[in-house]
Amino acid sequence: MAKNVKNAMGKVYIGIGGWVFEPWRGTFYPEKLSQKRELEYAASQLTSIEVNGTYYGAQKPESFARWHDETPDDFVFALKGPRYATNRRVLADAGDSVERFFSGGVMGLKDKLGPINWQFMATKKFDPADFEAFLKLLPKKVDGRAVRHAVEVRHDSFKVAEFVAMARAYGVAIVMAGDSEHPQIADVTAPFVYARIMGTQEKHKLGYPTKTLDAWAQRAKALAAGKAPEGLETVATSKADGGVRDVYLYVISGDKVRNPAAAKALIERTG
Repeated sequence: MAKNVKNAMGKVYIGIGGWVFEPWRGTFYPEKLSQKRELEYAASQLTSIEVNGTYYGAQKPESFARWHDETPDDFVFALKGPRYATNRRVLADAGDSVERFFSGGVMGLKDKLGPINWQFMATKKFDPADFEAFLKLLPKKVDGRAVRHAVEVRHDSFKVAEFVAMARAYGVAIVMAGDSEHPQIADVTAPFVYARIMGTQEKHKLGYPTKTLDAWAQRAKALAAGKAPEGLETVATSKADGGVRDVYLYVISGDKVRNPAAAKALIERTG
């Protein structure tokens, strides 16, 4: 099975949210597979996983080290930034939360540390001065290792050119929402793309119709090659810049039982 896709230098990583979910036992995971081996198995079928637990609280440093050791060399984890940093009235005051997050063992993932997704509540509006103050708190390097940041905003007030320009100035990706009620801002603002598609349905064996899977696969490959994909909503004029970039695409929400099948189908289409 293809583990990633190269369009020049860009790679496409595709996965799901987490790996512990009882209904996946017998549907995604083989019958009688030990729960302790679920991450190992998921990592053999997918190319990335987005970890939601880091949003709700600190994980043990030894957990990150174990995740590193239980997964293939070319596997990556995206981590949710802690809610204590994003769910606050004044984002400029989030410095301590950001620092605690990065000193809490996440760097134990080493080369398997993918982007950090800083997710904001749907009620959080765009305050240019305060949001820029937050972006200034995000370290470009930790312990000598480059760190990639993405922001997941869910209020329509962010659908303005000023926000897109701000994210681009700081090299931060805007999380691209797909097949959901959340506003879609597909403007490319960083050397990588972070997408979350949320429309899987139980009635489709692979979560999505074949046509939809084909469309998302083509979009991922186009973005990795620096091309402007079709069918995505941008704030600024969408132009192909020719810049190759890594793409991280996660099948999230929707009919969660179907998400691994959808992710595997996308991996096959981008291989």
